[in-house]
Amino acid sequence: MNQLVRVGTTYIPVTNVTNAAEWYRTNLSAELTYQDEAKAILNLANQSIFLIKAAKDQSANFKTATGFEQFSLTFEVDGLEALQALRKEFVGKGIQVGEVEDRGHAGRNFVFIDLDGNKFDVWSELSPVFKGILTKVN
Repeated sequence: MNQLVRVGTTYIPVTNVTNAAEWYRTNLSAELTYQDEAKAILNLANQSIFLIKAAKDQSANFKTATGFEQFSLTFEVDGLEALQALRKEFVGKGIQVGEVEDRGHAGRNFVFIDLDGNKFDVWSELSPVFKGILTKVN
């Protein structure tokens, strides 16, 4: 049976490709693999992230039915200690971050925001496939 295996690329709207690429490299340790005036391609969290020059006031966020501005992407770390350490690191870098939250499911989360107002979530629970990969690597 043919099936989708993984998400390979995520597209994120930005206003200034150069500034955004540098922010992602400096703050998230993304690896820049290509850049021109219209886009930058980064390797980050086992996928390609395309930073695409977009029209003014665009973001990857959307409004829920209750009016909450929702992030569209969740990154994972391996455990609560890793989540708390990453949040502390982000705060130290001056990244806008939310508090660690209990959303009523396994693990904890926090939200951070990039230069263009794109919100991203970080979750303390690593997906089973990646937990197995980490176990083999370590």
